[in-house]
Amino acid sequence: MGTRDHLVLRLAVDLVILTVRENLLQVLVIERGNDPFVGRPALPGGFLREGEEPLATAHRELREETGLDASGLHLEQLPVAGAPDRDPSGRVVSVPYLAIAPSLPIPVAGSDASVARWRSLDSLAEDGPLAFDHDEILSMAVERARIQLEQTTLAAAFCTEPFTMGQLRGVYEAVWGRPLDPRNFSRKVIKTEGFVVEAGEKRVGGAGRPAALYRRGTATRLHPPMLRAELTPPTQMKASC
Repeated sequence: MGTRDHLVLRLAVDLVILTVRENLLQVLVIERGNDPFVGRPALPGGFLREGEEPLATAHRELREETGLDASGLHLEQLPVAGAPDRDPSGRVVSVPYLAIAPSLPIPVAGSDASVARWRSLDSLAEDGPLAFDHDEILSMAVERARIQLEQTTLAAAFCTEPFTMGQLRGVYEAVWGRPLDPRNFSRKVIKTEGFVVEAGEKRVGGAGRPAALYRRGTATRLHPPMLRAELTPPTQMKASC
């Protein structure tokens, strides 16, 4: 029999934790304290330990690198990242996880992260590329988050009850990264069964008429979905083409 090449492979996890802060979609990033890419922004993550499942690694790495507790987060596994040259230190395959949650606390750096903080997507892009292939993982995760807002009632979880239609629309605009037509949005939300229910009161103060208040409905999925193309003003759609 001929000789065979044996692949030395290490398995890691990377975490995309998204939230809406200051009316902006923000992602949790660290600044790497070790080589490779020392000093570069990156997604939190790390290698699996002996006898550890990927999900358990994700929880541990989030706690060690940022001080955040993942026990209250729903981590959704994304497609594996396995390009041969994604890590200059050797052949590393990553299992990415996505979590989208409101009201997440300020992270505290630890382990091999020298800094941990929330960054808006726009400000993060100004710093240049993330370490490894984390830009590709982040882009995939953000699109998954945007699809979730189309198909589920997740956006309402970001609003403190009772909330106005404008506050709910603000979550969609932050995650989708585009302005929405207020009338079309309100009409779509109200017609979607189980999405929101009227609170029976109005918020007064500020300019304009008092705003009607709403609470989360019982639905978890949207039928029909809230499609981005249907809610974007025509001028914005033309500009984005």
